[in-house]
Amino acid sequence: MSKAVAANIFSRVKAFIMDMFFIAAPLLYLMTYIILNGKDEFQSNQLAIFLVWLVFGLIQSLFFAFKAQSPGYKAQGIYLVGLNGKKANLLIYILRYFFFITTFIIGGSFFCFFRKDKRNLHDLLAGTIVVKKSD
Repeated sequence: MSKAVAANIFSRVKAFIMDMFFIAAPLLYLMTYIILNGKDEFQSNQLAIFLVWLVFGLIQSLFFAFKAQSPGYKAQGIYLVGLNGKKANLLIYILRYFFFITTFIIGGSFFCFFRKDKRNLHDLLAGTIVVKKSD
């Protein structure tokens, strides 16, 4: 049986950037050019911007709830699980996204640099951890 260890920060950042391309970019394009009438209309529509990021969080949370991996996490071989090592439920992943958004401004995403388990503030609040299988 393989054990899980905390995923390194570089893999997590790469996974986040990949998710921006795989999930957020298509949503932004769809909202800007299919639903709305171009970038000027998108930029002046706060509801549209909010909806894009709400849908992004929901899609990413669904990936985590069903597979414990978003597309970026899968590409990096990392998993987002509860502290018991198992997938958490959808509500926990949605809360984690909410905590990510609300704690980002106070530096919640920098906690990982000061903690041995590499958990950020949103992971601490949601009771989750990003792991990889140890070799």
